[in-house]
Amino acid sequence: MSRPVPGPRIAPLAAFRFAVDPYAFFAACKRRYGDPFAFHLAGKRLVVTGQPELARTIFTMDPDATRSFGTDHLGALLGQHSLIVVSGERHRRDRKLLTPPFHGARMRSYGAIIREATRRHASAWKVGEPFVMQRTTQAISLEVIVRAVFGVTDPGRMAEVGEALVDTIEAIHPLLLFSRHAQRDLGPLTPWRRFVAAQARAKALTRSQIAARRAQPADDILSLMLAVRDEDGRALADDELIDELQTLLFAGHETTAIALAWAFSWLLRAPAVFARLRAELLALGPDPDYEAVAALPYLDAVCHEVLRLWPIIPIVPRTLVRPLQLGPYELPAGTGVAVGTALLHQDPDLYPEPHVFRPERFLGRKVSPFEFTPFGGGHRRCIGAAFALYEMKQALAVLVPEYDLRLVDTAPPRPVRRNLSLGPTGGVTVVRAS
Repeated sequence: MSRPVPGPRIAPLAAFRFAVDPYAFFAACKRRYGDPFAFHLAGKRLVVTGQPELARTIFTMDPDATRSFGTDHLGALLGQHSLIVVSGERHRRDRKLLTPPFHGARMRSYGAIIREATRRHASAWKVGEPFVMQRTTQAISLEVIVRAVFGVTDPGRMAEVGEALVDTIEAIHPLLLFSRHAQRDLGPLTPWRRFVAAQARAKALTRSQIAARRAQPADDILSLMLAVRDEDGRALADDELIDELQTLLFAGHETTAIALAWAFSWLLRAPAVFARLRAELLALGPDPDYEAVAALPYLDAVCHEVLRLWPIIPIVPRTLVRPLQLGPYELPAGTGVAVGTALLHQDPDLYPEPHVFRPERFLGRKVSPFEFTPFGGGHRRCIGAAFALYEMKQALAVLVPEYDLRLVDTAPPRPVRRNLSLGPTGGVTVVRAS
């Protein structure tokens, strides 16, 4: 009989500590129990590792040997057709259909939208008046999604759709993620009532936009999604499209906005890094080519270092369909396994002085996909990863050369739970100096 993976025994307390501060919780578990360790989350035993070789084991498994983790919890929030929720042949089919719009020339055609949205929202900054960077970056990211993904260009319609989408995200209380018991309507003031109402409005607007794009296709991701067909000639149904669009919103809006807010938190505390990045961007001249920006080595290193420190999604979980030998432990089918991104990214053997913001560590180094996992890994790696990184680069290419900013609070912020993602405390308050 194989020995159990060690870990905290009081399940509710462990889940609470993970929900509040997964970074500190993972570090404490590793110190006390070693790596891997295990705890209960979403009603399932979850084995977590931060070792690259064990991450390789998990990410290179036969896709049919695992399925989505937390399907019941996430399916109620994102929809049963969401790429995050489905598994097996359905996951392979949907991933194949949904991947093309986020790669190559199609993705890069949205560079102008990203820069226009960035300039528009940054133009509201007034010299000497403090503002919360994350609010600006959320507004930028939302406009990019509404225009590039949903294909909405009319200002009034953009505001209506944007408000509905934000209301849906804001209604995802952490309780809804970690407790199925919270996903019940217990009255008008309960989180589930608020979420269901917000989701219904967002779905109605999304369904209307699907109909509009089906009647008149355009150069947006929704139109591309409507045009795709599987090997049997079958298109995605409206309910499938709605769930996938809601997933794109959930996975792409907050995460990119938070990453950009973290970027300024780190850059404005590292004047030498900021100066080097600004010089690299200015060397391209005004309104630089989109691809030239995307190819800048130091900008790429800065984005990677931002995504390494305080990863926005700290864990990449799966559920085993078949038994797995993970290091010295034999795990039965039904066990949850996870790569702890927060553990990998803070490993001093991989990243010396891991809490120091040092983009140079990514220069001239091809990082292993089993050491750097901000977008997950394996067959479930985020299909929007390239788009998110591209959006970060184009937004920074506008903001870093054109604005002089300083932090209002020089104390480094800590990450706080929003929903599945975590962001900087207070959203990074800054002021425009000139």
